Amino acid sequence: MSRLAAAFGQGRPALVTFVTAGDGDTGAVLDALVAGGADVIELGMPFTDPMADGPAIQAANIRSLTAGTTTADILAIARGFRARHPAVPLVLMGYANPMLRRGARWFATAARDAGVDGVICVDVPPEEDDALGPALRDAGIDPIRLATPTTDAARLPQVLNGASGFLYYVSVAGITGLQQAAQASIVDAVARLKASTQLPIAVGFGVRTPDQAAAIAQVADGVVVGSAIVELVAAHGADAPQHVRAYVESLAAAIRAAQKEDA
Repeated sequence: MSRLAAAFGQGRPALVTFVTAGDGDTGAVLDALVAGGADVIELGMPFTDPMADGPAIQAANIRSLTAGTTTADILAIARGFRARHPAVPLVLMGYANPMLRRGARWFATAARDAGVDGVICVDVPPEEDDALGPALRDAGIDPIRLATPTTDAARLPQVLNGASGFLYYVSVAGITGLQQAAQASIVDAVARLKASTQLPIAVGFGVRTPDQAAAIAQVADGVVVGSAIVELVAAHGADAPQHVRAYVESLAAAIRAAQKEDA
């Protein structure tokens, strides 16, 4: 069983957390995420034009790039994480340019060798899967796809074709961090997606509070939190890991309590 399958196969929703590579002491923040109870880690690859991201993650990208973060640095962070946390899934999330500039095969092989389990490439649509998907699959890495409120019944099969690991449902038609979808729309969307795929459904964009996470955990297989964590890294600097751990602990506890209520 893959690490991602194990994370989503625990009999409760998974907590999926995001942090931007190279923004502060990423290794220490990653360790804090795991210590706080995160089940899956998304490691953001900084990029100059992060079209899907709101102000918090845009600023994290700028901080990281200003500090000189390279793809080699990101892979080194991934290797260090894998050595310290052999069982926790690690997903690289980012944009096509950094992933493809040396070729899809190079990137997939390097990611595999660094212990990466999955890749989310925001700006390669499923219709252009051949740009990256075959290389990832050949390397044993899950190409994780995004579905949105505007993914209709006609396009959903194309989104799901070749997807693996989990399906990331972007719950708002917008950028990260600025708004949260109404719970009723999330319930309806998850039900629609589950009717079309056996992949776990993780819901993200705009999730900030333990109450929001608990509500989503009632219907989804995973809850994704990113911008709120990135903001803690920005606000607390060298002290960020302790704040990140406490925050993630609150999210994890809420998700698990919500699941107990259903049991």
